[in-house]
Amino acid sequence: MDEKKWQAEKFEANRPHLRAVAYRMLGSRTEAEDAVQEAWLRLSRTDTSEIDNLGGWLTTVTARICLDWLRSRKSRREEPLTIRVPEPVVSHEAGNGTDPEQDALLADSVGLALLVVLEKLTPAERLAFVLHDMFDMPFDDIAPIVGRSTIATRQLASRARRRVQGVPPTAEADLARQRHLVDAFFTASRNGDMTALLTALDPDVVFRADAVAARMGALGEIRGSSAVAETFRGRAQGARLAVINGAVGAVVILGGQLRIALRLTIADDGGITGINAMADPEELRKLEVLLIDP
Repeated sequence: MDEKKWQAEKFEANRPHLRAVAYRMLGSRTEAEDAVQEAWLRLSRTDTSEIDNLGGWLTTVTARICLDWLRSRKSRREEPLTIRVPEPVVSHEAGNGTDPEQDALLADSVGLALLVVLEKLTPAERLAFVLHDMFDMPFDDIAPIVGRSTIATRQLASRARRRVQGVPPTAEADLARQRHLVDAFFTASRNGDMTALLTALDPDVVFRADAVAARMGALGEIRGSSAVAETFRGRAQGARLAVINGAVGAVVILGGQLRIALRLTIADDGGITGINAMADPEELRKLEVLLIDP
């Protein structure tokens, strides 16, 4: 068999595993696909005659690519108001060359709460945890990737594990509940559906905007579901769902920059009781934002 054809067949056989590794490392379907494609390019330039375990080699290469990207991402976070666009929940676009069913299974296997916690880990901690705890890779094989001793790599995974295990069991269910309600609210807002807007809002809901948001056209304070629903009817076209400081809300991004954050308060028994619009750059810099694709 032709060498290139053999490489392509072996790579395609490993692609689902590589995509799963990259998705858990990067939290983004798009970035995961890019990382896997980069692994293919490196394979195509490599003499495989001396590679004993091609699957292991590909996993290592993909992990190194993801680690480099995570480190680059961390350094870019020093730039003011620049935020990343991960995809904890995948979207399905016709004709994009991916399998929607497989994408859904991939997203469902990595809960939103877990992705939020993984975002808080250092790149090395995340890699050690993902490769060992999720894919059973031995620490002896992980250590060269992160440039640490086996003992130090074991400690990286242990620290990450404690962070992950510290997530309350109810966190995932609560985030799912919040996401469902917030998604329904902003969908109704874009569609101008007053009935759906009122359903999502608590009767005594309060909308507040900071001074910068007010200068952008928002009213300083609005009370009551009817008034708030009317304010949002036909609006929020550019709003995207996001986990903001651990709770589901929405953000507006222009030119890769976070411009507005909408932080929502949701009652335990359902219903949005508060919406705070933030546009002050200094306050926006303090937020931890993880975008969610619908």
